[in-house]
Amino acid sequence: MKSHVTAATFVCAALLSAAAAVAQTPTTPGRAMNGTLIEATVPTTNVPGPVPITYYLPKNYDANRAERYPLLIQLHGGGVSNKRMENIPGLGVGMGGLLDQAIENGLVAPMVSVMPSAGSSFYMNFRDGSQKWEDFVLNDLLSYMRKNFNVVQGRQGTFITGISMGGQGSLRMAVKHPEVFQAVASQEPGPGPALSYDELTLRDKLNQPDALMKQIFGAPIDKAYWAANNPATIIKRDPSRLLGLGIYLEVGDQDLLYRDQSTEFVHRVLFDAGISHEYRLVKGADHVGASLAPRSLDAFAFIGRQLDPPKWIDDVVLRMRAIIDETKKARGYPVTPFDPNRIHAE
Repeated sequence: MKSHVTAATFVCAALLSAAAAVAQTPTTPGRAMNGTLIEATVPTTNVPGPVPITYYLPKNYDANRAERYPLLIQLHGGGVSNKRMENIPGLGVGMGGLLDQAIENGLVAPMVSVMPSAGSSFYMNFRDGSQKWEDFVLNDLLSYMRKNFNVVQGRQGTFITGISMGGQGSLRMAVKHPEVFQAVASQEPGPGPALSYDELTLRDKLNQPDALMKQIFGAPIDKAYWAANNPATIIKRDPSRLLGLGIYLEVGDQDLLYRDQSTEFVHRVLFDAGISHEYRLVKGADHVGASLAPRSLDAFAFIGRQLDPPKWIDDVVLRMRAIIDETKKARGYPVTPFDPNRIHAE
């Protein structure tokens, strides 16, 4: 059995490689790492293994610290590997370095992070049971990190993020298993603005080769299985499950794979269901390129706010709410309590 999915070469991977030829400025040029990146492998029977991983330990990591470190699982995009922790071609920095900078800048607390190498698997459990990448992440990888490092052992302080294929995988796992993660930060996820497979258009399938999709979802495509693993459909079926899950979505408005369409769609499903979340459509940003560095720092900052919520609802806000509530009552409009897990709308 091959070590990773090789049914097709992703357009995304080719574009990332091509970006390396373009001179771009890293977020902090020449910056030295404070933390440490280390490669290892994780044994597994869920997928062809052992699976290569790269993990990050923050500066002065203490294996005996009384307060366990938060754990961040990072998922790479299609057709690449855990090497994205070390370097993203064209950026001069990898996701490990960006997390290191976010910690140094106070955007997020010191934490342990890991990225597995998953090829072009979409982090999916294949329909035929031949590869179970979701099970690998949720069981093998999570157990490995909790056994070998001084990290949190439960939901609070456990986070997942990803870009492109990783954005889709992280969002899917978080909304399927909100009991596992405190929050998710999903950047430019797919697969398209659809609740069912038949709603997908050619535009939505540009970097999803038929052979690979059949390998994952069956031949012919098992449409019910596709829907059961489509983030927007999962959210739509029972949004109340997501109350308390921190959700961050972002995408560039120039996305060459049209992931602005799919990300906006998920945002609308969440918004219409009244589920609190954060959504950013980044002006001028594409699917690849220099914008990914500051955008990833913003995603890490969101994770930081879940760990240490800012005191945005202060006395000024409470006084203004009281004034507006009186105005509502005077005009016969209902006054309802605020719920931080829901969008405030009557």
